[in-house]
Amino acid sequence: MSYSDWKDKVSDFKTIDVRGIQGNFFQGIKKQAMNTPVGEGLEIVQSFDPIPLYEVMESLGFEAHTEQVANNEFHAYFYRAEQKQDSGDIPMRPAALTNMPLIDEELGKVAVQFWDVTWNNEKRHLPYEIRLLLSLTNAVGAGRMRQATRELVKAYIHGLDSAALDDVFELLAWNQGIGYFSSEIAPSTLFKAYKTIKNMESKGKSRNEIKTKLMADFGEKNPDVKVI
Repeated sequence: MSYSDWKDKVSDFKTIDVRGIQGNFFQGIKKQAMNTPVGEGLEIVQSFDPIPLYEVMESLGFEAHTEQVANNEFHAYFYRAEQKQDSGDIPMRPAALTNMPLIDEELGKVAVQFWDVTWNNEKRHLPYEIRLLLSLTNAVGAGRMRQATRELVKAYIHGLDSAALDDVFELLAWNQGIGYFSSEIAPSTLFKAYKTIKNMESKGKSRNEIKTKLMADFGEKNPDVKVI
């Protein structure tokens, strides 16, 4: 279907205005989306083009159409064309971006566009999972274990073999030093997520079971992982 097939229905869509909302509102929108029947939709109002939402909504069976009605006002319409269940394959949208418009509306738009170019642009040469691992190691080097954990979970859920994580932690131990690794990395939420994967794999658990466990224990509900 295309927008022309359902544009007459948008006046009946439930409107959610998230302009100025602090913190992570993605989970709330996702919950609303999952409860929206086929043939109905949602209208999201934001001060920038809500690019991070598109992939999430598409995974749930929604089609999208966005209109910019003012310099800092975007209306994104999501129509549920089919019923799809949450697969858990697209966890953890960059909720921190929603803080940027609170500082400056133009900064909010630039930040989202920068994120889109960095993670979604087809010109990127390195595979997505490898870029996540690079982001993970950069985060560890900067002491940002919250971000590092999120990158690990996303990489595994997107299909990365846990053997690649073995290499990453071996290199972290080598480059950071055994002392630092033992005192800072080993007790971290990041390493707990890694151990969860390794322990469940050793018990013969399926990737889907491990993904579910990761999202339950190291997703947005975990205060050591969630973006505030």
